Amino acid sequence: MTPLFKSHFSIGKSILVLKSNGDEKSSDGIFDIAKEAGLKDVVLVEDNMTSFLQAAKTSKEFGVNLIYGLRITVCDSYSEESYGKDCHKVIIFAKNGEGCKRLNKIYSAAFSQEHNSITLSKLKELWTKDVKLAIPFYDSFIYNNLMEFSSCIPRFDFTEPTFFIEDNELPFDQIIKESVEKYVKKNKHQVERVKTIYYKNRKDFAAYQTFKCAANRSGWAGKTISLQKPNLEHCGSSEFCFESYLAATK
Repeated sequence: MTPLFKSHFSIGKSILVLKSNGDEKSSDGIFDIAKEAGLKDVVLVEDNMTSFLQAAKTSKEFGVNLIYGLRITVCDSYSEESYGKDCHKVIIFAKNGEGCKRLNKIYSAAFSQEHNSITLSKLKELWTKDVKLAIPFYDSFIYNNLMEFSSCIPRFDFTEPTFFIEDNELPFDQIIKESVEKYVKKNKHQVERVKTIYYKNRKDFAAYQTFKCAANRSGWAGKTISLQKPNLEHCGSSEFCFESYLAATK
């Protein structure tokens, strides 16, 4: 199983920082966690590229290998008729130095658009062997087709994607897992078990939920948001943590 860290640079998604300042009251640092656990690799999946330079610098300081991934929205087109119905998330990993440059080009192409997304045809145009495609467990086209009643079947004929499978004790995890395994078997794709990590320990879930409530600005318009009724997706489990990863790998 591979831990997939996300930092506070992905706004509103994680309470983990890249490197703590040594203050016990500060947020937990991803590289501190990795050092404590003896990890040789840190897999960082972000929703933008703003953390890359600091992550690369910190990984060298800690003597660990950084594997950087960009989680991005892909769609078939930007047409008013189809946009939104065919959107889904993918993760693109840089394999090497050239892959990092290519990842930045893909990021620039996506975030120069009004919708902050990239079409599959444009992604194919920018694709090289220096990057790797992964399909996340949540918010993928399989998840959207199953849970949001979408009907998106993207063509990955330009590369060989790896499909991620997670178990965070959410009620629909098993349903999604079965759908992913069925699709992977039919299309002969690779699959990998992963664990998304937004905080260090299960006890940090309340702090994470509070942070999510504060960061969910769109919710303040006409809605009442509180810890008792947060209205937050994927906040029905405290398993998105490194403690859960350690328990699952024992």
